[in-house]
Amino acid sequence: MRFRGKLMDIECIQHFTRVVSTVSKLAKTCTLKIDRSKLYFILQGNVVSGDISIWCELPQCHIFTEFNMEGLSEDADEIFLELTPENIVKAMKSARNAKWVKMKLTNKHIPCITFEVELPSLTNLPRTVIHDVPVCVIPRRSWAEFQEPKLTDFDISIYMPPLKVVKNIVDRMKHLGNFVMLSVNRNGEMTLKVETDLVSVSTHFYNLTCPNSRSWSKDPSVTRTPTQSCHHFVEARVNIQKLAQFVSSQQVVPQKVVCNIHANRTVHFLLLHNDVTLQYFLPVVSM
Repeated sequence: MRFRGKLMDIECIQHFTRVVSTVSKLAKTCTLKIDRSKLYFILQGNVVSGDISIWCELPQCHIFTEFNMEGLSEDADEIFLELTPENIVKAMKSARNAKWVKMKLTNKHIPCITFEVELPSLTNLPRTVIHDVPVCVIPRRSWAEFQEPKLTDFDISIYMPPLKVVKNIVDRMKHLGNFVMLSVNRNGEMTLKVETDLVSVSTHFYNLTCPNSRSWSKDPSVTRTPTQSCHHFVEARVNIQKLAQFVSSQQVVPQKVVCNIHANRTVHFLLLHNDVTLQYFLPVVSM
């Protein structure tokens, strides 16, 4: 297996850093999948245990000036690595003003992704910083565990208000209780509510847009068939700390955020920003 990429545009370097930083705020460890077209950051949580799941895609052609990879074999032309995304963020901190950054899969007693950073110099001598980020190569027999989650027939979809606004609200609510009730209807209304024996606090949003699933889903089979009045609220009760973690993690300001609710099962957030898509799956907690 081989992987080598070179980033030369400072905007691409900063964009890549922001994407990885977002992932690092959501997961301590994750899986990096590399194929010839994209990089994927994956976290497959156990829904039964209430774990979150993440699927983030980044087209390599929008980041790398040079890109070469060889997978395990011709019929398995992919690479799967387990790593700590925060280590990549630390390596990229030295690249804020870099002339270029090279990434390469290496073996230095243990498998690593080596980051070679060329910094500006006041002399003719190059200034190069090298970081080795340890990784664990995932064997092919385990690849099936890291497939993109299949999107179900959600009960409702809605475009979220600005995440900065939602973050400010959730940050205040999380001190009042452990769970928040997310309620959405097809009239463009959304409510966040925390209720305990001592207090009940809710925030209401109006005039939001409910998109057609075909406008954001890559799977044309994903459809939503309305079965209720547009004023009927679909509800989902989720862990407020995990929701706060999601809305606080965004280093990339998304153009749109779609919230999809499968009542009594999953709340699915889809962030859309130019070339980046990030899916965040948050299990519903029963009453």
